Amino acid sequence: MPAIWRLTPRQSIAAECERRGKAAVVAGCIDLLQGRQDTDGALLIALAGPAAQAVLDGSAGGKEGYWPRVWAARGLLHAWDDRATTVIIQATADDAWRVREMAAKAIARHRFANPLPAGSRLRTDPVPRVRAAAERAVVLLTASSA
Repeated sequence: MPAIWRLTPRQSIAAECERRGKAAVVAGCIDLLQGRQDTDGALLIALAGPAAQAVLDGSAGGKEGYWPRVWAARGLLHAWDDRATTVIIQATADDAWRVREMAAKAIARHRFANPLPAGSRLRTDPVPRVRAAAERAVVLLTASSA
């Protein structure tokens, strides 16, 4: 890993898609969102940058904490496949608000079929950032279906 990380999440995820293939990156993100901790550290670093090292070392909840799920949902913002639809909708009910927020952003970006119930439910989330992301998703979804 470079001493100074100069990649945006989008750039880092694109580079990882080039390295291992988009299908493998999406599969890894799905696994992380489903709570599997056996994903290799290189994927976590590609998804999160240097911050992932602390999680890999066991800090901030380690691989069992919520950060890997946040990063996986963010990974699906930049590397999408429709097979992630079910897991990203399920992520809207995650205990961690950051995961719910990223799931709402993925729903807004990819506008896949039938996410409105999940997006609408998040409009009443107790966390303002989740509500804002859900509102954007619902506006975009209803505008694209009109």
